[in-house]
Amino acid sequence: MGNCCSVQCSFENFLLRGWDFIVGHANYVCKLKQTLPTLSAALQELRAQRDDVLRKVDVAEQRLLKRLERVQLWLSKAETMIIEAERLVADGPQQMNNLYLGGCASKSCLSSYNCLSSYKFGKKVAKMLLEINDHMSKGAFEKVAEDQPTASVVVRPVEQTVALESTIQKVWSCIVEKDVGIIGLYGLGGVGKTTLLTKLNNKFSTTPNDFEVVIWALVSKDYDVEKIQDRIGENVGYSDGSWKNKSPDQKAIDIYGILSNKRFVVLLDDLWQRVDLNQVGIPKPSQENGSKLIFTTRSLEICGEMGARRKIKVECLEPEKALELFQDKVGDETLNSHPDIPNLAKQVAERCGGLPLALITIGRAMACKTTLEEWNYAIEMLKRCALPKMENEVFPLLKFSYDNLPNATMKCCFLYCCLYPEDYCIPKKRLVEYWFCEGLLDKFDRINEAQMQGGDIISSLLNACLLERDGEDYVKMHDVIRDMALWITRKFEATEDTFFVKAGAQLSQEPYVKAWERVKRMSVMKNEIQLLEETPKYPNLRTLFLSNNHLNVISDGFFQFTPHLTVLDLSKNWNLRALPKGISQLVSLECIDLSWTGIFELPMELKSLTKLKMLDLSYMSDLKNIPQYLISSFSKLQIFRLWFIRMLRRNKDYPNEDNVLNEGNEKLLEELKGLKRLNILSTPIKSMFCLERFLSFDLFRRSTQALQLFDFREPERFDVLCLQNLERLETLQFLYCGIMEIKMEKLSTWVSSSTNSTSCFHALSTVKVFHCKKLRDMTWLILAPNLRNLDIFGCFEMEAILSEEKLGEVAGVTGIPYPKSFLKLETLYLCHLPKLKSIYRDALPFPCLKHINIKYCEELKKLPLNPDSAKGNLLSIEGSKDWWARVEWENEATRDAFLPSFKLLY
Repeated sequence: MGNCCSVQCSFENFLLRGWDFIVGHANYVCKLKQTLPTLSAALQELRAQRDDVLRKVDVAEQRLLKRLERVQLWLSKAETMIIEAERLVADGPQQMNNLYLGGCASKSCLSSYNCLSSYKFGKKVAKMLLEINDHMSKGAFEKVAEDQPTASVVVRPVEQTVALESTIQKVWSCIVEKDVGIIGLYGLGGVGKTTLLTKLNNKFSTTPNDFEVVIWALVSKDYDVEKIQDRIGENVGYSDGSWKNKSPDQKAIDIYGILSNKRFVVLLDDLWQRVDLNQVGIPKPSQENGSKLIFTTRSLEICGEMGARRKIKVECLEPEKALELFQDKVGDETLNSHPDIPNLAKQVAERCGGLPLALITIGRAMACKTTLEEWNYAIEMLKRCALPKMENEVFPLLKFSYDNLPNATMKCCFLYCCLYPEDYCIPKKRLVEYWFCEGLLDKFDRINEAQMQGGDIISSLLNACLLERDGEDYVKMHDVIRDMALWITRKFEATEDTFFVKAGAQLSQEPYVKAWERVKRMSVMKNEIQLLEETPKYPNLRTLFLSNNHLNVISDGFFQFTPHLTVLDLSKNWNLRALPKGISQLVSLECIDLSWTGIFELPMELKSLTKLKMLDLSYMSDLKNIPQYLISSFSKLQIFRLWFIRMLRRNKDYPNEDNVLNEGNEKLLEELKGLKRLNILSTPIKSMFCLERFLSFDLFRRSTQALQLFDFREPERFDVLCLQNLERLETLQFLYCGIMEIKMEKLSTWVSSSTNSTSCFHALSTVKVFHCKKLRDMTWLILAPNLRNLDIFGCFEMEAILSEEKLGEVAGVTGIPYPKSFLKLETLYLCHLPKLKSIYRDALPFPCLKHINIKYCEELKKLPLNPDSAKGNLLSIEGSKDWWARVEWENEATRDAFLPSFKLLY
């Protein structure tokens, strides 16, 4: 019985399960007509929801946000479900057709198959509908993306660098400053600016920072707004063809829309002109948005035009680092192939002037040179600026800076500078004077106006890194830039060989002349030439530099065939005793420099030089005779310098009255006052009578740049304010004067009529006092606020530079309680002042002071220096060991601050 009961229960369960199956089967089949349209509608909603989410994701990613992982997972699953649902909806009509034709109640085999198929299909539709509804309920995202965890940086390849770390750190410190938005990196072509910018770009990927995106864009010489926009667009997700087809204005709007909501860094490489940030679409970096713009350029002027808050010059390498870079490119195998090669490698590296581009290029070229002959040949070719690697790879890149100069005048002035030797300190004023006399400065007829044009050209060449500053008054040419300039004169000038430059070439004889008939500018300065005895033919020669030689004799025929010579520099030929009579042939000459020569007489033949604009007779200590009426014959003379010569009472060799150097300089002044075009004058004055007469002429008051008061026997008290109307006075010297006191007698009258009581001698930059044995102080220097150089020598009674007693008197008149003196002083030279006890009682700031030289000033025990002076530009304090030991310091800290600057003299 028990078994029968068990069988009965199992059978009942089977019947129940079968009934459920039949009912479920019928339910799926019967509702298929309803569920299919419902699925189709759900599919449309899912598609719409997917598209909405994708649209939000695209907008977020354009703003450089990162899509959330759960959003990506939802989108992927939605895509799969859409494909499956589309297939079900597509198959629905066929399934419905089968159902209507066969019917589930039919007993045929086909009918049974259709019924089973409809059941399965209906089940899939119902299941898909549930899944879609469930998935859509999970797709209501509050946000679809989030900020990137670190700045988005494309790391760029970069070579191993040498000695850039300090500059990188300097730039990085500017980057973290909140008020510095725009940073300009400028320097010579090939100096490593792009490498520096690349290192900075990569540093953002490894150094913690709060920037969201770093964008690199190459600008280059062919500045194109759209190209910059496209390069930025690639960094911010605008890379499809449709965006690139937009107008520049629309691109700018898109870029601005993205970057204005980001803390960004934009790196622009190689700017040659101002980039309009608005035109590109770059929001201007500011303290408010915290973004940065860093760019490289060869021009300091571009830094200014771009509004750079920090301008950082990328310098050439120091010799030690330059050699390290060069040796790295040459390789140890080559360097060790012969014991002499390392020394030759050092010479080659020196010829590259610390310019990384030249060091790398030449280093690689020398990597396979293992013989001494090859290295010596390379050195010789470098001296001649003719090494193929330099001509093919270095000079063309540097020439872009030359090509970018705005006009032909500036290009000519630049090439003119290569006439000077390597590493030569070129005086800026003299350079402009030569340009003027050569006719390169064609905008003005007068030298004082031409100096403005010349100064502007020098500034432009400095800003373009084609010249380098060397102090306030000099410029230099980098060795490789000079080589490039010489290469340009050979390769690109309209007429070949218009320049002939053998400056500093150790020539002992004049160069071979037959091949140089087309030479326009020639320089053989700084050689060892003693004789010029040929009769060369230079029909086109305009400039001739013969200075710094050992000239003894110039033949009378040397200048016979140089009809167009305009500028002649014979300076610093100490052994040259006389000018040739053939000098009269130089009828086109406008400039002659005879300074620092041993010439003792100017020949009357100079009268033929009727076009002369400049005559320099400075430091001609042996000059004893200037014939009367010679100077006055130069009616076009604009620059005249007569400096540090012997003013004669009565000359035994030239006793006649026709010598303007006899009996003081009254005759010289008479001749000078007739030169109506005189614009720059340097001259000695020998007596108070001559000085008063000199100051009575407006011509001299307007033109005097340097004045030498020589051998004044009277008065004992000299009122320096008698010189106040010399508005262009830059240099003032007192030599062998019997003056006891330099007064400021008319100070009260002058102060009452002056708007600025501290700028009486505003142009005065150099004061020298030699052998004024009675002079006690130099307190009047408080009236020279721009003084840069002060030399005092052999003043045996001088007790103080700035007298405390006189300063009190001045304060009572001017209302100034303390002196604002020496704020621009750069050099201070004090020698043989045995009674000097004080420069000034208190410490002065001396913000510009570079050199102090103290000799034989035994009583001077205190320097008016504070520790801040040592932190500025101070390079050296020179004096004896005994003197240094006697110096009294306010404290040990002050002494220790200046100890590194001290240099032992004796």
